[in-house]
Amino acid sequence: MNLDLTPEQSAFRDEVRAFFAENVPESFKSRVRAGMRLEPHEFTQWQKLLHARGWGAPSWPKEYGGTGWDPTQLYIFETEASRADAPVQFHQGLELIGPIIFTFGSPEQKAKYLPAIVSGDDWWCQGYSEPNSGSDLASLSTRAVRDGNEYVINGQKAWTSYAHVANRMFLLARTDPDARKQAGISLFLIDIDTPGVTIRPVVTMDEIHHTNEVFLDNVRVPPSALLGEEGMGWSYGKVLLDRERGVTAATTTRLAQQLRGARKVAAETMLGGRSLLDDPRVADRLAQFELEVMALEGMVMRTMAEATSGQDSGPRASMIKIRWSELLQQITEYWVELQGYGAMAFAPLGPFEAPDAWAAKGMIYSRVTSIYGGSNEIQRNIIARRALGL
Repeated sequence: MNLDLTPEQSAFRDEVRAFFAENVPESFKSRVRAGMRLEPHEFTQWQKLLHARGWGAPSWPKEYGGTGWDPTQLYIFETEASRADAPVQFHQGLELIGPIIFTFGSPEQKAKYLPAIVSGDDWWCQGYSEPNSGSDLASLSTRAVRDGNEYVINGQKAWTSYAHVANRMFLLARTDPDARKQAGISLFLIDIDTPGVTIRPVVTMDEIHHTNEVFLDNVRVPPSALLGEEGMGWSYGKVLLDRERGVTAATTTRLAQQLRGARKVAAETMLGGRSLLDDPRVADRLAQFELEVMALEGMVMRTMAEATSGQDSGPRASMIKIRWSELLQQITEYWVELQGYGAMAFAPLGPFEAPDAWAAKGMIYSRVTSIYGGSNEIQRNIIARRALGL
């Protein structure tokens, strides 16, 4: 989507574009373009590079170490990042718990946690889902019981992304079993190396270790681990989930990366003496994707502007999350379809031996996007309730 930029905004765009051109490692680009996540040490490397430039927290206020950028600057930043095949910053600390800490946390918690999030020194993971509490998160059974000057936490968390490399976790636990489901939940900030925390890997079908089970057995934490007020965890958790969908909204500009990858394959693949891109059916499909991505970006710009001005955008974040995940899955699937049998070469090869083979891994990984952050079925229920009054 093209914007009418002021001279100051054009200068900012040029500054961002130059930074990405000089600093995005070539080894990142093929994986990023395919929609894959980087290795944990690469995420940290990238975060530290942005932090050194003063861009470690693009969406945060300046008073907490952020840039204080407006929605147009954020959009320019993400658009130029997509154009350069720069990676998305890993968001668990930066876009999920960080803003909750600077909004509801104590001065001590802000001083302890916020600088290390922006610098990349801390890696956070999210302890929300449980084996029997995924879509119905309010039914979670993890308990936190006050015992003198400590809380004792017992329970199990599931699908905990990157817990195996994280050093901190934010988790929801029930502190009042007699209150109604939502009212008896609190939010805690804990160190992963606290005695009683056990992590077991869950290797997904893309053959990469992203996620884990986390077991909490008599984990003792001080009262300072409680974020905000006891019993308010559900309210904070809803804000977190809204932010997670907002992060998805802010990164819809990255769909252009996958679309660019598919278009490149179509242009380079020859069939009957001409490229696939010369086939009207292929050109039409790619053009349709481009139009839908542009429409989605328009929704994102509106949502970001409303958030900055304090307006409630209603269920639009849910709408964007659904459409973004569906488009990502469709584009990566079509990219693999254009590659034909060549897309299946990734299985016996090492991770960096076949750059184009990342499309297949990206397609497989994209299947999770319609599940995390609240499944698309749940998002449709939110839209039905908040937009249609059903």
